[in-house]
Amino acid sequence: MGMGAAKSCIAAGLTTYGVDLNPAACQALRDAGAEAAGPATDGFAGELDGVLLLVVNAAQCRAVLFGENGLAAKLRPGTGVMVSATISAADSRDIAKGLAERGLLMLDAPVSGGAVKAAAGQMTVMASGGKDAFEKLKPVLDAVAGKVYTIGEEIGLGATVKIIHQLLAGVHIAAGAEAMALAARAGIPLDTMYEVVTNAAGNSWMFENRMKHVVDGDYTPHSAVDIFVKDLRLVTETALSLGFPLPLASTAYTMFANASNAGFGREDDAAVIKTFAGITLPEKKEK
Repeated sequence: MGMGAAKSCIAAGLTTYGVDLNPAACQALRDAGAEAAGPATDGFAGELDGVLLLVVNAAQCRAVLFGENGLAAKLRPGTGVMVSATISAADSRDIAKGLAERGLLMLDAPVSGGAVKAAAGQMTVMASGGKDAFEKLKPVLDAVAGKVYTIGEEIGLGATVKIIHQLLAGVHIAAGAEAMALAARAGIPLDTMYEVVTNAAGNSWMFENRMKHVVDGDYTPHSAVDIFVKDLRLVTETALSLGFPLPLASTAYTMFANASNAGFGREDDAAVIKTFAGITLPEKKEK
């Protein structure tokens, strides 16, 4: 999603810089028109008006911002930092505090839409933060988002909305996998089952997107099993902090954790279906 968002910023006419540990990704962004791209911000951090941080978790956010050679210390006061990782509300508030101590503005702004919508500049952003942060980062929001939901001024509200969204996403994938596993056990061709569901009331966006991977036997990780292990852990931890029961989300978390422990953690999250015994799944067709 970071690559798509960066290219959307370029397409919107913003002077864009990229940071990634993957040299090929940096070269691809330079080829797309980035001012510069590399493994660190040395040389351009002081030029930035805004930062869009799209990483996996809170630990990576802290490493980028406050770790060795951290970005936060290099930014000019008043720079906006849009933190778009899926993290807990507590982590979001803690990161905002660290940024505020350096005179930086934070937008708690998780995103949804996947790589396709990121590349089209049509991500959904669920954001909370002060008016100054929204104003500072408006050019970035206009470039990368199709919809921006302003949740409120309190940091952590955006993170919480994303966590609740991930509850639905994870449960939908787990339920879709269970349904397709049952179809396989019953001897129903999975391409037929897929066609029926995607043209009937039981369909969901996650079923239509992820169960196509099962039908194709292609578990190339667009979003990995381990991502949902992390996200559904955040869901259950949020519920525990509120003393609130989540029977379906807890079951989905167990399913993804089982898939990770079985060795499928780095495969596409649709690979959660591989933990069902006694079924034969389609294999990827060689082109």
